[in-house]
Amino acid sequence: MKKALITGITGQDGSYLTELLLAKGYEVHGMIRRSSSFNTGRIDHVYTDAHLPGTRLFLHFGDLSDASSLNILLKKIRPDEIYNLGAQSHVRVSFDIPEYTGEVTALGTTRLLEAVREIGLATRIYQASSSEMFGASPPPQDESTRFYPRSPYGVAKVYSYWMSVNYREAYGMHVSNGILFNHESPRRGETFVTRKVTRAASRIKLGLQDKLFLGNLESRRDWGFAGDFVEAMWLMLQQDKPDDYVVATGESHSIRELCELSFGRLDLDYKKHVEIDPRYYRPTEVDDLRGDYSKAQRVLGWKPKTSFKELIQLMVKSDLELAERERRAGVGPAVSRNS
Repeated sequence: MKKALITGITGQDGSYLTELLLAKGYEVHGMIRRSSSFNTGRIDHVYTDAHLPGTRLFLHFGDLSDASSLNILLKKIRPDEIYNLGAQSHVRVSFDIPEYTGEVTALGTTRLLEAVREIGLATRIYQASSSEMFGASPPPQDESTRFYPRSPYGVAKVYSYWMSVNYREAYGMHVSNGILFNHESPRRGETFVTRKVTRAASRIKLGLQDKLFLGNLESRRDWGFAGDFVEAMWLMLQQDKPDDYVVATGESHSIRELCELSFGRLDLDYKKHVEIDPRYYRPTEVDDLRGDYSKAQRVLGWKPKTSFKELIQLMVKSDLELAERERRAGVGPAVSRNS
């Protein structure tokens, strides 16, 4: 039985990856930060999921900002594969807390790589890179596109990318970078724009709120389904040689299109409910991201399965069910603002 360690296991990607690995017979270990409240809601169901018999999942306290906890965990678990998904991953928030973003998202990767090297593990490592590294570089973006990050988060991810390449080349470690473009799901955090829109549209439909305030509606992103993208992560670590891969859908859509589709799915006109607030513009904007995933398709045999329209329908359906539960619980009206 293979062992895998996932940092960021309680996040959107961590939960889908956990399901995938458990279904493939892995023993899965997840690193979580100590908190006064439980935040394991996205993975709680795998303990009792009937279609995953005999699987094993273990959670351990640790932090990417604490090298000692990483060393202790790696010596104890000695994983065959590590998926480094942990990060301060909110782009807008990274402008507010740039130092913390660098500490966790950038230096956290170095601590993990160095711990594996020091212990001498023959572990295969997946590093979660990001399309935000491309920033201002025009689309389509592929593995050879110049990095031009436009946020502290993007800069931190560029650092992690090159540190991963350096450890691969300097020490012969099996480290692969997955340059994932935006990937969403009903499990996406509510502060991310796709989920903010589908959540607000559903609540507006049921009279639980009236307005949604957003920033730049013309920004374009390549949005895919997180459940599809985690398969590409796994495939990278099954290759004999480590490498770097863009994972995307090859299409881009604007936030305006996102609003049109989400509200339209509920027979609503987004123009009556969405308002622009300049406070939610980023200091430096990324205008258009669209990935070329041809290398991943050629080498890994991977391609996206879920269309943008299907993804939004899935999210709206889930958020409408959540809004209906809120209404039954007597939750009052609210205004949703973009963070």
